[in-house]
This record gives sequence, C-alpha cells and structure tokens, in this order.
Amino acid sequence: MIGKTISHYRVTAKLGAGGMGEVYKAEDLKLNRVVALKLLPSEQHGDPQARRRLLREAQMASSLNHANIATIYEVDETQSHPFIAMEYVEGESLKDLLLRGVLPFSQLSEIASQIAEGLRTAHRAGVVHRDLKPGNVMLDANQRVKILDFGLAAMSAPERKETETSEDFVSRTQTQWTTAGTVPYMAPEQLSGDQVDARADIFSFGVLLHECITGRRPFGGSTSIDVLHAILRDEPEPLRALISDISPQWERLIDRMLAKNPGERFQTAQEVLDALERAGTASGEKEQKSVAVLYFENMSESKEDAYFRDGMTEEIITEVAKIKELRVFPRTSVLSFKDQLNTAPQIGRQLNALYVLEGSLRRAANRIRITARLVETRTGHAVWAERYDRNLEDVFAIQDEIAENIARALKVMLTEKERAEIEKRPTSDVEAYDYYLRGMQFFHKFSRRGFEYARQMFERAIGIDSRYARAHAGLADCSSLLHWWWDASESNRRMSDESSRKALEYDPDLAEAHVARGLSLTLQEQYEEAERQFETAIRLDPALFEAYYLYARACFVQRKLEKAVELYEKANAVRPEDYQSVTLLASVYAGMGRKEDARSTFRKAVKVAEKYLALHPDDARALYLGAAALCQLGESSRALEWAERALAMDSEEVSILYNVGCVYALLGRSDEALDCLEKAFDNGFSQIEWIENDTDLNALRETDRFRALLKRLEKRP
Repeated sequence: MIGKTISHYRVTAKLGAGGMGEVYKAEDLKLNRVVALKLLPSEQHGDPQARRRLLREAQMASSLNHANIATIYEVDETQSHPFIAMEYVEGESLKDLLLRGVLPFSQLSEIASQIAEGLRTAHRAGVVHRDLKPGNVMLDANQRVKILDFGLAAMSAPERKETETSEDFVSRTQTQWTTAGTVPYMAPEQLSGDQVDARADIFSFGVLLHECITGRRPFGGSTSIDVLHAILRDEPEPLRALISDISPQWERLIDRMLAKNPGERFQTAQEVLDALERAGTASGEKEQKSVAVLYFENMSESKEDAYFRDGMTEEIITEVAKIKELRVFPRTSVLSFKDQLNTAPQIGRQLNALYVLEGSLRRAANRIRITARLVETRTGHAVWAERYDRNLEDVFAIQDEIAENIARALKVMLTEKERAEIEKRPTSDVEAYDYYLRGMQFFHKFSRRGFEYARQMFERAIGIDSRYARAHAGLADCSSLLHWWWDASESNRRMSDESSRKALEYDPDLAEAHVARGLSLTLQEQYEEAERQFETAIRLDPALFEAYYLYARACFVQRKLEKAVELYEKANAVRPEDYQSVTLLASVYAGMGRKEDARSTFRKAVKVAEKYLALHPDDARALYLGAAALCQLGESSRALEWAERALAMDSEEVSILYNVGCVYALLGRSDEALDCLEKAFDNGFSQIEWIENDTDLNALRETDRFRALLKRLEKRP
C-alpha cells in the first residue's frame, strides 16, 4: 500500500493492523496535512447492510469536536473499498506508557480527567466508544490526551443470536473482538450481548484506571473465556490489598466504575469527572471522615411543616459541622437529594461521602418524633441509629445528641470547646426558633419577596426573644441585600446597621453575626472595618462560605482584585458546587487580563452551572451567571438562550435585569443591554460601585445612554 493513492490520500507508512483493519500514515493531497488512514477489513466489503451501518456510525462519530478526541475527517469509499481518514496523533499510546511502569497519581489524575472530558462530549452526542483501552488513548507531544477510534467499535459489533450463550458468542467471534470491544476491558452487559450505553464505557474506563494504578487488569484469566467468566461473576481483588496507601477516594472511584450492575456505576462521564476532581484533591492527604446529612423525610400530617423539616436538617448540619475532625457537606450539596427515592449508600457514592445521616421527622401539637440513622456508604450498614420521642421544646437537645452520637459512632473525641459550641442554645424559646426556621426558608429563595417575607419572620422571632442573635443577623442580611439590589433606602440601611450591631452584642462568637456586620459596613463604604469583621468570621468558622464570598465582593468594589481572587478561590474550595463564586472569579481574572485563567475558570463555571441546572432548571441566577460564562467562551447562541430563559421567569426582577443586561452587552446587543439596565435602575438597583467595575459592561461605557445612566445613579441618595 505504501506509495499508493486512495481517493486524495497518498499512503506513506504503515502504522499498525488489527481487527478494525490496517492503519496507515498518509498525506492529504487536497489540504496538505498528515492523516491516519484506516482501511476496513475485507470481510465487511461484501455486506451492504454492514457497510451502510459502518458509514452511518462513522459519520456520527465524525461530528464530535473536542480537544481530547481524535477527529474523524472523512468517511468514504473508493473502488468499493471503505476507508476512514482520521487525525494523525504523533506521540505515544497509554499502552506504551504502561510498559515503563504504573503511573503516579499526579500524572494519572490529569490523564483520567482528559479522558473523562472526551467521553462526556461523545456521550452527550449519543456516541459510545465500546472499545476504550490503553491502546486507544494517545498522548501527544504536549501530553494532551487523544482518544482514538470513537464510534468505530460500535459500527461493526457482531450480532448475537437469540439462542446463543455468552460463551458460544465469544468463541464464534474470537477474531472480531477488537471490533466489538476487547474482552478484558468490556462491561458485563457488553459481554452478554445486551444493548449498551455510556455506562459500558465507564466500566472500561475503570478497568483502564485499575491497570494504570496497579500494573494489572482487575479481571484475569489464561483465555478469553476465563476473563469473561471473571468479569461476569468475580469481584476484583480490593485495591487496598494491592496498594496499601491508596486514598479512599481513588479506591471508591474505581470500585464504583467497576460495578457489574450498570445502575450502580457512575451514570455519566460528568459524574466521573467530578469524582476525579475530588480524588485528585484528596490524593496524598489524610482523609477526614466525611458525613452527608440528608434532608429528613417529613412525616408530619401537615405538609406545610416542610419548612420545619428543612430547618431542622440544616441545623443538624450546622451542629455536626462544629466537629473539626469531620468533613460535613453543606446544605447546597445535599439539597438536590431532598424528597428523592435514592438510598443513603447511593447518595453517599454520588457525593463521595464515607457516611450518610438519614432520618424522618413528625411533628404533632407539642410533640416531636425524630428517627436518625448513620449509614456507612461502602457497606450500607447502619453504624448508629436512634429514635427520639420528645416534647417540642427538647428540639435543641435532640440536635445536640445527634451530633454527639455521630462523633461517638465515628470514634471522634470532642474537645471541650466543640462540646460547648454544640450544647450552646441559639434561643431560649422554641416558638422564636420556629419563626426563625420559617424565615430561613424564604431567605434561601434569593428574591425581593423572599427577603421581605424572611425579614417579617425574623422580626417575629425577635419579638419573642429579643436577644436571638441569629435572628438579628438574618434581619440584618435581609435589609442589606434589599438595600443592595432593590431598595437603597435609608430605612434599609439603618435596619441593616442596627440589627448587625445587636447580633454581635448578643453573640460576639457567632461567625454569621460578623458576616452580617461586614456586609452592612460594606454598604456604608466603611471598608476597613468591614474587612476586620469578615476576617473575624473566617477565624471563627473557616468553613463559612458566605464570609469568603461577601468579603470577595467587598474587595471587588474597591478594585482590590488580587485579594478578591484569593477570596473567591477560597469560597469555591469551601463550596465547589456553588456556581456564583467560580463565575465571579472568572470575571475578575478577565478584568485583570489573565486570559488563560479566565477561560479555564469560565469553562469550570459552565460545568458547575450545568450540573446545578440539571437539578434546578428554574434557577434564574444559575441561568444568567452561566450565560455570562458562555459568552466568554464564544457560545453565543446558548448564552442568549439561557439569558432569555432567566428573563422570562421574571422580567421585573432587578438581579435578573442587571445580569441579563450584562449578557446582552457581552453579545454586542447594546440597545437591549441598556434597556435591561435602565429598567433595573427604575426598579431600585443602585450599586454604582459594582457597575463602575464590572468588565462585562465595557462595550457600553462610551455610549451616551450608559453615561446618562451613571449620572442618574450618582444623583441617587
């Protein structure tokens, strides 16, 4: 073949041969580039149906466009000879790399993440690889992963006869395994001849990772039949027995990928990517015992009591988080699992939590019944369980007992300080507590009406217990945020100031009180004192997201961009699932001219927003912040769609109007951008310091309408 021309490709060298045919290096005479030319096996030439399927599947795979997938340029046939022209990747395969030994976790983490990125793009396009193995993963000169043969394995998979056993099927198709897949890397359902989906690739990916870590595949045997039996029936040797110092995160990651039941594996490549990120972060570190507190099941006769159930769950999260030896997932991590049917171990695996606390709550008149059960994710066994039948005023004692019992079950010794913090009562009156929980339910809605209702509930709580510090902090935050976004009135400023002072007076050790005071002082432009308050909050509670996030915003309006970057990064580390901090971090990078950092962070922001919107499709804030990130990545049509979805939810909401205006500005739609900004101003928006520093609006700054808008804002009291 060397020296011959097929269509407009001149063959220059042979690269290899296998079940998919022969592969040659060739020169594209039209476009003057080097390609890999794959000539398909001669046994497929005479089957018109197979050739049609082959061309159809290859054409689908050729639509994939991703940096980690080797591109298929052309699928055609000449002289009745089908061929595929693909991107030529110069480098070495992962198979070649493994010949030199196992990979260190630092290198494997980067390679695995790139493979997962490529799989995610393909699976979203409906393309399954079906033959993922080290030989089909190339690393180019820049160590960028390129996955080869995407979609090709699917094209020529042999059909299994209805009466044929798995063993007979394997024996009959021994010579075709490289087209249907490669036995040691195949998922059980693939070996059984069943219909496969993306989860089969995830199994193969797990085999590949196991081999990279240990130097051997998880399912062995001297023949293909032996390997098939092992995949279908045997459990692999525990990774910890092979590598004594493997981190629990890596061990759980690979174990889950190798689950024989597809429903027990990661369901998407995005889930694998998230788990890889967590495993990479934790690799080499001493792992904390991690606990996810799930929202309790509401067993009360009145479903309106859901606010009480939600509040109780969140209070237990707060109490357990006071134990420094435990890593406790924040409410935002577990929120999406509320009232879902997933089992505790399933949720634990998805969150990568070692333990999960689940339970139920029933309230009737002045009585309360709570059941709680701490489950080990790996085994599904309960390590502690208890039922509480008490009077309602015992609710704080129940929270304390649950936290202390979790510590005892996990063999964690509480310090005197931790015990004192857990046993500290937020209020002396359970009715005040009830109003506080109602207020928090509205507060989390992040809307003008939500903050106004929340403020009313906090005021009622304070009317019952005037020294309720948390309620004063909540009242201050509501007033501050209403002032910031909707109503920059003196009454809101004054209430923010007075309530934050009282919160600190009644509980100077409450981190949330210092955050409330810092936010109030930011509105008053007393930045130096505001920063001291935020720093104190962080010292009191290093895991308090709001302290970092609001401190970062205060630094941004002062143009302290380096400090804002540091704080947004810390906020994102505390709460990786939050789309706000990562999007605003990317915007700051962009404003500083750090283009590469900005672009990679905007990509991350879109991923986080996509994941959140999959669970909360009606969250306007995720939509408009995600739309701004999409603009920066050049995905204009998708950005516009997200922005207009947000605007359709409430065309009078100030935060939506302002941020959609930013998206329009980034898209070059100046008139629509200014329409939104002017309407936001008319509806109460007055953050002139933010507008002056927001790089999203740079395209508008020289327009007469924008200058006029700034002048109007400057005149606003």
